[in-house]
Amino acid sequence: MAAPEPDPGRAPGTGSTPRTTAETGNIPGSAPDPDPAPEPLTVPSMSAGPDFVLRPWEMSDLPLVREASLDPYIPLITTIPAPYSEAAAEAFVRRQWERAATGAGYPFAIVRSRDRRPVGAIGLWLRELPEGRASLGYWLTDLARGQGVARAALRTVTGWALRDLGVPRLQLYIEPWNTASARIAEDIGFRREGLLRGWQQVGDERRDMAVYALLNNDGPVDGRAVAAH
Repeated sequence: MAAPEPDPGRAPGTGSTPRTTAETGNIPGSAPDPDPAPEPLTVPSMSAGPDFVLRPWEMSDLPLVREASLDPYIPLITTIPAPYSEAAAEAFVRRQWERAATGAGYPFAIVRSRDRRPVGAIGLWLRELPEGRASLGYWLTDLARGQGVARAALRTVTGWALRDLGVPRLQLYIEPWNTASARIAEDIGFRREGLLRGWQQVGDERRDMAVYALLNNDGPVDGRAVAAH
């Protein structure tokens, strides 16, 4: 598991960029033009290899929320409700829809192809896109761990974000003890850049996070060029 979900809220969409005084035509000293409302995002469905699919969240995913709520770690780094209630789970799913609707990012459910069972989640978050960077986070239920699910999902979203969306820089935040997630990130091409001390609140304490990054021009992801040069 890597990086938590951001808090719900409005965030720039893929088409938003900072505007200068010259671009907006503002007269110095006058009130600035209001920022345009972020555009809603359409979360696509994508194949993550032969065994898994990434798709938008559905209200039928409540059993996945219930399973994740029982995990000792997932509720600490996400907004998964614990203890579980159906009302809280429905609110969680609606938050995923809201994140896409407000341009905050692309939340995906990870679904097993053979029986359409959801087993986890991955998100591409765009809060810092005006500065040329976006972050990724994912979690899996215990049932899906150790089967290559995280690697397939992360590789799929990473390649899509760099090639199709043209995001200049992708970031992952991973706790130093989580060697499995670190290995997956490095296998895909992310590079560890440093340790952020006390970076994030996890449960009742501040935790260190190692930051991993992959640039649009770093090289191939899964054997294909990241971006046209």
